[in-house]
Amino acid sequence: MIPVYGKVKADLMTDVSDALYLPRFLPYRLTKLAGAVSRSIAGLYSEMFDLTIPEWRIVAILGSHPGMTARDIGPLASLDKVSMSRAIDRLVKAGRLEKRAVTADRRAAALYLTKSGHDVLHRIKPLAQEYEDRLLDDFTVEEIEQLDDFLNRLDAKADELTEFTGKIEEIAG
Repeated sequence: MIPVYGKVKADLMTDVSDALYLPRFLPYRLTKLAGAVSRSIAGLYSEMFDLTIPEWRIVAILGSHPGMTARDIGPLASLDKVSMSRAIDRLVKAGRLEKRAVTADRRAAALYLTKSGHDVLHRIKPLAQEYEDRLLDDFTVEEIEQLDDFLNRLDAKADELTEFTGKIEEIAG
Protein backbone atom coordinates (compact mmCIF):
# COMPACT_ATOMS: atom_id res chain seq x y z
CA MET A 1 0.00 0.00 0.00
CA ILE A 2 1.48 3.38 -1.02
CA PRO A 3 -0.49 6.31 0.38
CA VAL A 4 -0.13 9.62 -1.39
CA TYR A 5 0.36 12.83 0.65
CA GLY A 6 0.21 15.72 -1.79
CA LYS A 7 2.82 14.84 -4.41
CA VAL A 8 4.90 12.65 -2.09
CA LYS A 9 4.50 8.88 -2.00
CA ALA A 10 5.48 7.14 1.20
CA ASP A 11 5.98 3.39 1.37
CA LEU A 12 4.29 2.70 4.69
CA MET A 13 4.00 -0.47 6.68
CA THR A 14 0.61 -2.14 6.32
CA ASP A 15 -2.26 -0.84 8.43
CA VAL A 16 -0.52 2.33 9.60
CA SER A 17 -1.94 4.62 6.94
CA ASP A 18 -2.54 7.40 9.48
CA ALA A 19 0.95 7.16 11.00
CA LEU A 20 3.89 9.28 9.93
CA TYR A 21 6.54 6.87 8.68
CA LEU A 22 9.77 8.57 9.77
CA PRO A 23 12.19 6.65 7.52
CA ARG A 24 10.47 8.30 4.52
CA PHE A 25 9.77 11.70 6.14
CA LEU A 26 12.23 14.15 4.57
CA PRO A 27 12.73 16.50 7.57
CA TYR A 28 13.55 13.49 9.76
CA ARG A 29 15.93 12.05 7.16
CA LEU A 30 17.76 15.35 6.71
CA THR A 31 18.09 15.83 10.48
CA LYS A 32 19.33 12.27 10.96
CA LEU A 33 21.86 12.60 8.14
CA ALA A 34 23.11 16.00 9.32
CA GLY A 35 23.49 14.66 12.86
CA ALA A 36 25.40 11.58 11.71
CA VAL A 37 27.76 13.63 9.54
CA SER A 38 28.28 16.27 12.24
CA ARG A 39 28.97 13.70 14.96
CA SER A 40 31.40 11.83 12.72
CA ILE A 41 33.49 14.85 11.81
CA ALA A 42 33.06 16.54 15.21
CA GLY A 43 35.06 13.78 16.88
CA LEU A 44 37.99 14.68 14.67
CA TYR A 45 37.68 18.42 15.31
CA SER A 46 37.31 17.86 19.03
CA GLU A 47 40.33 15.57 19.38
CA MET A 48 42.70 17.41 17.07
CA PHE A 49 41.66 21.03 17.59
CA ASP A 50 39.57 21.17 20.77
CA LEU A 51 36.59 22.57 18.81
CA THR A 52 32.91 21.90 19.20
CA ILE A 53 30.55 21.78 16.20
CA PRO A 54 29.21 25.30 16.90
CA GLU A 55 32.76 26.63 17.24
CA TRP A 56 33.81 25.04 13.95
CA ARG A 57 30.81 26.56 12.17
CA ILE A 58 31.65 30.02 13.50
CA VAL A 59 35.33 29.67 12.53
CA ALA A 60 34.39 28.49 9.03
CA ILE A 61 31.92 31.35 8.49
CA LEU A 62 34.28 34.02 9.79
CA GLY A 63 37.06 32.59 7.63
CA SER A 64 35.15 33.71 4.56
CA HIS A 65 33.11 36.57 6.08
CA PRO A 66 35.20 38.39 8.72
CA GLY A 67 33.55 41.07 10.79
CA MET A 68 30.09 39.54 11.03
CA THR A 69 28.12 39.86 14.26
CA ALA A 70 26.77 36.96 16.28
CA ARG A 71 23.28 37.96 15.17
CA ASP A 72 24.34 37.56 11.53
CA ILE A 73 26.23 34.30 12.04
CA GLY A 74 23.51 32.53 14.07
CA PRO A 75 21.14 31.75 11.18
CA LEU A 76 24.01 30.82 8.84
CA ALA A 77 25.43 28.41 11.40
CA SER A 78 22.00 27.11 12.49
CA LEU A 79 22.76 28.09 16.08
CA ASP A 80 20.47 29.50 18.73
CA LYS A 81 21.55 32.48 20.85
CA VAL A 82 22.74 30.38 23.80
CA SER A 83 24.86 27.99 21.69
CA MET A 84 26.21 30.94 19.76
CA SER A 85 27.16 32.85 22.91
CA ARG A 86 28.88 29.84 24.50
CA ALA A 87 30.83 29.05 21.35
CA ILE A 88 31.97 32.65 20.93
CA ASP A 89 33.04 32.84 24.58
CA ARG A 90 35.09 29.63 24.23
CA LEU A 91 36.71 30.84 21.01
CA VAL A 92 37.62 34.18 22.60
CA LYS A 93 39.05 32.46 25.71
CA ALA A 94 41.06 30.11 23.46
CA GLY A 95 42.50 33.12 21.63
CA ARG A 96 40.94 32.11 18.29
CA LEU A 97 38.45 34.95 18.02
CA GLU A 98 38.39 38.62 18.86
CA LYS A 99 35.49 41.01 19.28
CA ARG A 100 35.59 44.57 18.00
CA ALA A 101 33.03 47.23 18.80
CA VAL A 102 30.57 48.17 16.10
CA THR A 103 30.26 51.95 16.07
CA ALA A 104 26.72 51.93 14.65
CA ASP A 105 25.42 49.56 17.38
CA ARG A 106 27.20 49.55 20.73
CA ARG A 107 25.44 46.31 21.76
CA ALA A 108 26.90 44.40 18.80
CA ALA A 109 30.44 43.20 18.27
CA ALA A 110 32.12 42.44 14.97
CA LEU A 111 33.87 39.07 15.17
CA TYR A 112 37.25 38.31 13.64
CA LEU A 113 39.51 35.28 13.65
CA THR A 114 42.86 35.82 15.31
CA LYS A 115 46.06 34.35 13.88
CA SER A 116 45.36 31.24 15.97
CA GLY A 117 41.82 31.05 14.57
CA HIS A 118 43.12 31.34 11.01
CA ASP A 119 45.73 28.65 11.73
CA VAL A 120 43.05 26.24 12.96
CA LEU A 121 40.87 26.98 9.94
CA HIS A 122 43.82 26.44 7.60
CA ARG A 123 44.57 23.06 9.24
CA ILE A 124 40.93 21.89 9.26
CA LYS A 125 40.01 22.83 5.68
CA PRO A 126 41.84 19.93 4.00
CA LEU A 127 40.41 17.47 6.53
CA ALA A 128 36.89 18.77 5.99
CA GLN A 129 37.36 18.58 2.21
CA GLU A 130 38.70 15.03 2.46
CA TYR A 131 35.68 14.04 4.57
CA GLU A 132 33.29 15.55 2.04
CA ASP A 133 35.13 13.85 -0.83
CA ARG A 134 34.79 10.47 0.88
CA LEU A 135 31.14 11.11 1.71
CA LEU A 136 30.37 11.83 -1.95
CA ASP A 137 32.79 9.26 -3.37
CA ASP A 138 30.03 6.98 -4.75
CA PHE A 139 28.33 9.81 -6.66
CA THR A 140 29.07 11.03 -10.17
CA VAL A 141 29.85 14.68 -10.81
CA GLU A 142 26.38 15.06 -12.34
CA GLU A 143 24.75 13.51 -9.27
CA ILE A 144 26.69 15.85 -6.97
CA GLU A 145 25.55 18.84 -9.03
CA GLN A 146 21.96 17.54 -8.88
CA LEU A 147 22.22 17.05 -5.13
CA ASP A 148 23.53 20.59 -4.74
CA ASP A 149 20.64 21.91 -6.83
CA PHE A 150 18.10 19.89 -4.83
CA LEU A 151 19.54 21.10 -1.52
CA ASN A 152 19.52 24.73 -2.71
CA ARG A 153 15.89 24.39 -3.76
CA LEU A 154 14.92 22.71 -0.47
CA ASP A 155 16.74 25.44 1.47
CA ALA A 156 14.87 28.17 -0.40
CA LYS A 157 11.55 26.37 0.04
CA ALA A 158 12.19 25.86 3.76
CA ASP A 159 12.81 29.61 4.12
CA GLU A 160 9.56 30.27 2.28
CA LEU A 161 7.68 27.83 4.50
CA THR A 162 9.04 29.45 7.66
CA GLU A 163 6.74 32.38 6.94
CA PHE A 164 3.88 29.95 6.28
CA THR A 165 4.36 28.05 9.57
CA GLY A 166 4.46 31.35 11.45
CA LYS A 167 1.04 32.19 10.04
CA ILE A 168 -0.28 28.75 11.02
CA GLU A 169 0.96 29.29 14.59
CA GLU A 170 -0.86 32.62 14.71
CA ILE A 171 -4.11 31.02 13.56
CA ALA A 172 -3.79 27.97 15.83
CA GLY A 173 -2.54 30.02 18.80
